[in-house]
Amino acid sequence: MQDIVNETNCLEGKVILVTGAGAGIGKAAAFAYAQHGAEVILLGKTTKKLEQTYDEIEKAGYKQPAIIPLDLKGATEQNYIDMANTIISQFGRLDGLLHNASALGGIMPIDQYPLDMWNEVMQVNVTSQFMMTKALIPALKLAEKPSVIFTSSSVGRKGRAYWGAYSVSKFATEGMMQVFADEFEFHPIKFNSINPGATATRMRAKAYPAEDPNTLKQPADLMPLYVQLMSDVYTKTTQALDAQPK
Repeated sequence: MQDIVNETNCLEGKVILVTGAGAGIGKAAAFAYAQHGAEVILLGKTTKKLEQTYDEIEKAGYKQPAIIPLDLKGATEQNYIDMANTIISQFGRLDGLLHNASALGGIMPIDQYPLDMWNEVMQVNVTSQFMMTKALIPALKLAEKPSVIFTSSSVGRKGRAYWGAYSVSKFATEGMMQVFADEFEFHPIKFNSINPGATATRMRAKAYPAEDPNTLKQPADLMPLYVQLMSDVYTKTTQALDAQPK
C-alpha cells in the first residue's frame, strides 16, 4: 500500500474530522490531510495536545484547523448531535471522518478482565464511534464524495489471547464499518477500515513495553494510504485494508 503517490492538493476544499488528533497516528493524519489541502477539525480529550497539533499545522502554512476538545469516554449522544450541528453551521458539510482514537485496556487473560475496564474500552472504541458517525451522517450527506475511515487492528481480524476487550472491540469496529457501508451502498459515502500494523505510538509502547520503537514504522510512514482513502481517487467501500501489508 505504501507505494501510493497522492496529488499534492488531492484534498483541497475538503473538511475532515480526525479523532485522537493530539498524538500518534491521529496527529500524523491531521497534518497529512492539511498538507494535501484539507481544512482539518482536531478532536481529542487533551486540549494542550490538540493545540500542539494546531500550532504545527499553522506553522507549516496550511489552512487553519479547528479544535474540538471531547472525551469519548464520557461524551453523550447530545454532545455528538451538538457537534454535528456546529460543523454544519460553520463548515456547511463534512467531507471526511477518521475514527482514530482508541482505548487499549489491559493485556491479560479474558476470564480475569475487569468489567469496568471492559466497558470503558467498548465505550471509546465502539459506542462513541457509533454515536459520532450516526450524528455526523447529515453533515456527511451534504458533501459530494465523503469518506469515513475506521481504525482496525490485526487482533480485530483474528482473535488473539490476552487482548481481551481491545480485540473484541476491533471485531465490532469491522462489523460496524460493514453495516454502514452496506446500508449506504447506493449513497456516495464510502466506509472503509485501516489496520495500521506495528507503528511507533504510545499505545504500541504500552502493549509491547520491551519492544524497540526504532524497529517500527513511524505514523507518517502510513499516511499515503490514509490520504488516498480521503481523496476522490479512492471510490471503493467496505474495504478492510492493511497499512503495512505482509
